[in-house]
Amino acid sequence: MGVPGVRPIPSLAERIASLLDRVDYRPANTGEVAEDVYRLRYDAYIREGTISPNPSQRLSDRFDGTANAMTFALYIDDRLASSIRLHVASRDHPDIPANQVFGDILEPEIAAGRKIIDPTRFVCDAEMGRLYPQLPFLTVRIGFIAGEFFAADSILATVRAEHRAFYQRIFGHKPLADPRPYPSLLKPICLMALDYPAQRQTVIRRYPFFASTYFERRMLFDPAGKMPRPTAQIIQHPDLEMAEQPSFAG
Repeated sequence: MGVPGVRPIPSLAERIASLLDRVDYRPANTGEVAEDVYRLRYDAYIREGTISPNPSQRLSDRFDGTANAMTFALYIDDRLASSIRLHVASRDHPDIPANQVFGDILEPEIAAGRKIIDPTRFVCDAEMGRLYPQLPFLTVRIGFIAGEFFAADSILATVRAEHRAFYQRIFGHKPLADPRPYPSLLKPICLMALDYPAQRQTVIRRYPFFASTYFERRMLFDPAGKMPRPTAQIIQHPDLEMAEQPSFAG
């Protein structure tokens, strides 16, 4: 029972559910949205001290243009708040950013037929991150629901050592490799992986805002409706726990 006249403090799930009503996920592979994302990336990476300054004040690389790449911009009330890029690795499209430094681990898995999602370039606007502490959850949510749509075997996290705890606590990622240097970055990154089929329902039981509808997934990842509808179903649960969260460029 609550205290009469005192309004309960909203839970994390309630705060995120409320904010989701104001969130718009937009593709950012080309055009003005992409340029805004490249500038957001640059600002975030400079702020974190993970790249050297460049005159263009934008951050892009060849992986933005690969056939298996999808970049998303997250807007809150029509203001750019964050972004993340996904690569879906398969035998047909094995090229992903993580292979640049962890190819000895990942390339045999892809060649064996495993489908791997590699989320990278996770960045948040500094002011929006302060206004909305839930922003990291809303951003990494895109990679998690991509696992459902593409029937992924695993979802990677290639992150700095200080960010490993977030992925371990929220998703159950397991470490696969110690920090290694990454081209163009000033700080090394680690390799972690989530066994998506094994952990999917556990994650959603604890954090129901990671659930999604088929319609939402199709509009994000296949708006033209070219892919067959998957048969797997996600079960939503009310349980929720708080956890640490990152606010970083990774």
